[in-house]
Order: sequence, then structure tokens, then C-alpha cells
Amino acid sequence: MIEQELIGDFRMKWERIREAMLKEGADGCLLNIGINLYYTTGSMYNGYFYLPAEGEPWFFVKRPNGLSGEHVVYLRKPEQLPELFAANGLKMPEKLMLEADELTYSDYMRLRAIFQPRETGNATAMLRLLRRVKTPHEIEMTRLCAQRHAAAYAEIAECFRSGMTDLQFQYEIERRMRQHGSLGLFRAFGTNMDIFMGSILAGANAEAPSPFDFALGGAGADASCPLGANGTPLTDGTAILVDMAGNFSPYMTDMSRVFAVGKLPDEAYRAHDVALEIQAAVEEAARPGASCAELYNIAYNRAEKAGLGGNFMGTKQQAKFVGHGVGLQINELPVLTPRSKEVLEAGMVFALEPKFVIPATGAVGIENTFLVTETGVEKLTIFPETIHQL
Repeated sequence: MIEQELIGDFRMKWERIREAMLKEGADGCLLNIGINLYYTTGSMYNGYFYLPAEGEPWFFVKRPNGLSGEHVVYLRKPEQLPELFAANGLKMPEKLMLEADELTYSDYMRLRAIFQPRETGNATAMLRLLRRVKTPHEIEMTRLCAQRHAAAYAEIAECFRSGMTDLQFQYEIERRMRQHGSLGLFRAFGTNMDIFMGSILAGANAEAPSPFDFALGGAGADASCPLGANGTPLTDGTAILVDMAGNFSPYMTDMSRVFAVGKLPDEAYRAHDVALEIQAAVEEAARPGASCAELYNIAYNRAEKAGLGGNFMGTKQQAKFVGHGVGLQINELPVLTPRSKEVLEAGMVFALEPKFVIPATGAVGIENTFLVTETGVEKLTIFPETIHQL
């Protein structure tokens, strides 16, 4: 069921979950959502992962056929779980952790009725907190993704042809990214966060507000997916912000770079330089124990001092964060927002994205993925940060 060379990595995760369960007073954790199954087993399967507070984990599988290993048990429906617990000497939990923020209401109530625990806890919130700090293998996978991400970005300029629209440009970039091994699937936490591989914003479309909880918006190609490129012609004086997700391994990286068609207004180059200054200031301040709210304030105050507060993270709709955790999903914890109570810890991976929108021109700025080390941060996404001329 689990690759033997990775068993130590998964045991580290299981132990972290057990420690969190003990703090919650729980004696069992049952997972059913695919991303949580992958996090705890390295597999995507239809079924359940059960971790008791004491003892080995169990893998209850519906599909696919053919999985094998210690404590792998097949079942047809969750109503069989109590008899399977009894047959394998597992105690029914009195307090059970369930994925309250991700299961449908009917599935949540069904599992409660099956187990009839004295109390339930929120496994979604618990796992999101645990997933903030990456294991050595997760960090290795993130580094690999960052390297492939940069290699794909090195070919972006080759994708441009005069007379293109932003959508046509994105199609070519997507093709190059797939050739470099992109999995294509853009995983995000929360509802109404659908987007394919990433976003490209050009010209006035960068100002268009979106209902989705991303840093910047864009009208999108259709009302059913109101985000990103919308068919804007790439004419002289247009800034193009390329924010295509790095999903070259299960552990994602986030990186944005700016490309220009012709010469941009002086204000765009000045704003881009301010974004780089913000990145340097936050990078200098970021270390274990640093307040995420204070890191946001560093960014916002520099934007205000430069007279660009009205352009920072949007114009018609301004995002109230400047960074976010990255991992199996693109929007993990922590979040660099003025309301955050979180502090950085060694092993966290986060994206920092100070950006400005210049009306009629487009978005400028930067985004990179950083690993929090014992003494500071390490930039993982290495690619030139100037405005790239097309």
C-alpha cells in the first residue's frame, strides 16, 4: 500500500496526527477526502484511512482493486466499518475526528450515525495546521517542482507571437509546461476555486474583479469561470502577468513573472521595482517566529510609502493578503494577512506575491515560493525577476 522507502516519512506524519489528536482528546481519526488520503498514504483511493490514537493505521478500500499490504481491508460501504473494527480488534472511538469542512453534509451525518461517537472533532482544520510544516520528502518534492517550474518559465518568451491574445499565449505556455511534466491539475482548498493550471492577466483585464479568492482577478473566458485571461489582445504597451501554477510534483510551487509587449509606462517599471523592494524586505524579516501579520504590514507600508497603496494587490478589488502557504494545494496555511495570528515555523513553504495593477497597462510585481529554514528563508523558485521584454 505504501512505498517502503517512504514509510519513515509517513510514520512522521502519522505521529504528528496522533499528537494533534491527543490535544483534541480524540481517540480516532477517519479520513475520506482524496487530498488527505494522499497526504497520509501516498495514494488516491476510494475509501477510508483510519488512525487510532494508539496502534497502526488501517486502510479501508472500495476502489481500485489490487491494493495490498498490512491492514488493507476491502469493503463495499461504510456501514461495514463497525463489524470490520470488531473483527480486527479495533475499539470504536469515543471522540472521532472527521473532515467536517470537506465532507458533504450527508456523508458527515452518515459516518456519525455509523460510529455513534460521544463527540466529533474537525479533522480538516487539524490536518491543514499539520500540513503547514513539510517533511523532508515533501521539501524534496517541492524543490523538484520549483526546478521544473523555472525550466518551463524559461521558454515562455518563445511562446509569444505578434497579434496573439492572452488566451492564445496561455495555450502555448500550457503546452510547454505539460511537456516539462506538469500534472495539469490545479488543486485548491475551498469551494468555487476552479482554475486550469493558472492565470494570465494582460492589460485592462488585470483590474477586473473576480469572485474567487485569488490575489488578482481577471474576467475569465466565460462567466462559468470568472478568473484570468479573457481574450485581451496583446498590443504594444501591455503588461502580461504570468502566474501559472507549478504542479510538476504533487507538491506545488507558485511563481509569477511579468512580460511586456513594447514599452510600458514609467509607472509600471517603478511599481515593479517597489514590488522587488517589498520582496527583499519581507525576505529579510521572515524567519521562524516571525509574525505573518507583521510581514503583511511590512509589504503594505512600503506600498503606501511609495504612493502605490491604491494599486497594491488590485485596484477595483484589493486582496488583503500578500502571501500564502503552498503544498498539495495552492492555498495552504499560513496566510500573510493583517488579521493572521500565525507565526512562521521551520519547514513551512509559502508564496510571497507583492503585485500592483496599473490601469489600462496590466499587473506588475513578483511571486516566489520560499522555504522557512532554521535561520531565515530560502527562495526555491529561481528565475530572473525583471520585466521580460517580448
